[in-house]
Amino acid sequence: MRFVESVEIAADVDRVWAVQSDVERWPEWTPSVTAARRLEPGPLALGSTARLEQPRLPPAVWRVTEIEAPYSFVWESTSAGVRSRGEHRLVALGDGRTRAELALVQTGPLAGLLGLLAGSMMRRYLRQEADGLRRRCERD
Repeated sequence: MRFVESVEIAADVDRVWAVQSDVERWPEWTPSVTAARRLEPGPLALGSTARLEQPRLPPAVWRVTEIEAPYSFVWESTSAGVRSRGEHRLVALGDGRTRAELALVQTGPLAGLLGLLAGSMMRRYLRQEADGLRRRCERD
């Protein structure tokens, strides 16, 4: 299953990256994350991990598997029967604008069932994250 959202933001890539890569502050700007804790200090890097709590989902530990600052990071989490891959990509549009592209890809024996049962919630969470990122980056 693959869920995708994107949003244009009136802020440059560096500003959007600074907000998006500061994982512990996500609960301040998206209701889709109620708690976030990095499991090691320092900037987001390959191998970095974070524990996220989200409404109606069990807590999950996410590990960064790809990163190209300030344009993208991908992280993955596993649970019983499902591997989740969160993709966060930024595209500079010029004139100080950025498009944020967010995707959640779920694979594994239970991914189809999870998509049927929770697909609308996954889409809503991605939309909340995209909208919250835009609002946080555009405020003064």
